[in-house]
Amino acid sequence: MGGDCPALLDFDANRSVVAPRDSATVVVLRESAAGLEVFCVRRHAKSGFLGGAVVFPGGKVDEGDALPEWEALSGPLHPRAGLLTTAHEGGPAATSPRALAVAAARELIEEAGILPAVGSSGALPMEPEIAALRATLAGGLSTALRTQGLRLLLDGLVPFARWVTPEAESRRFDARFFLLRLPDGQRGSHDEHEVTDSFWATPAQVLADFERGAVMLVPPTTRTLELLCAVRTWEGAVALAAEQSLLPVVPRFCMAAEGAVLALPGDPDHEVRELRVAGPTRFVLRDGRVGSAEPPAQPG
Repeated sequence: MGGDCPALLDFDANRSVVAPRDSATVVVLRESAAGLEVFCVRRHAKSGFLGGAVVFPGGKVDEGDALPEWEALSGPLHPRAGLLTTAHEGGPAATSPRALAVAAARELIEEAGILPAVGSSGALPMEPEIAALRATLAGGLSTALRTQGLRLLLDGLVPFARWVTPEAESRRFDARFFLLRLPDGQRGSHDEHEVTDSFWATPAQVLADFERGAVMLVPPTTRTLELLCAVRTWEGAVALAAEQSLLPVVPRFCMAAEGAVLALPGDPDHEVRELRVAGPTRFVLRDGRVGSAEPPAQPG
């Protein structure tokens, strides 16, 4: 790893490229007097990937997330879910949109104690039901749902972004980001295993903590928070999501005049010329931080 790279990251431009694993991330939102708030978790400090970082709940897609039984245990998908499954440059064809959404819901209940679901009577599960379901996850989410008489509400998972770990990393993920409005009667809590802390805050508050060095963020989290700073309501967040291309954002690790850089599509140092996510087109790695930045002015 380069000397200017934070210890959280492990970039090596000369390593053999590994294929990214499909994964899903959920940005849970709620409205408050302070504006729109987001639910964040802190990964275990000893985690092999992004240890100690503040992230949104999420994780890898498992084989069980693609089983036929989910057709009966979950409702329809969001209309844009299929846009998250196209193959990206240099990557394999993606898994099904339903498997991605099921993985998102499963990781959410495991790490955050939140679940978009409904009972046979049409009632949403409240905190006691969520706690009971979470206590039986060792037998699998599908079994826990059947026991509780619940069905996943997948259309509430609103596709927001797709970030693929740079090729210079040893562990790579093809992460689909979904927005979710906090279900009524739920509050969220960390699992004390994969994640050791959790909190609600406005996107601006999390970014301010990052600026003063109180938390560590990685580029996909940072950019998501930066974009969400522009909205104050759930409806505003949904409208923002509708503006996103959902094309894969694969940062390119390179050395530039500023030092170690992660260039995004649309940046002069990236092979993909089209802009795929709003905001500055690069992240500069220095002083233990990975901050958004615009590229230097081009000569001529």
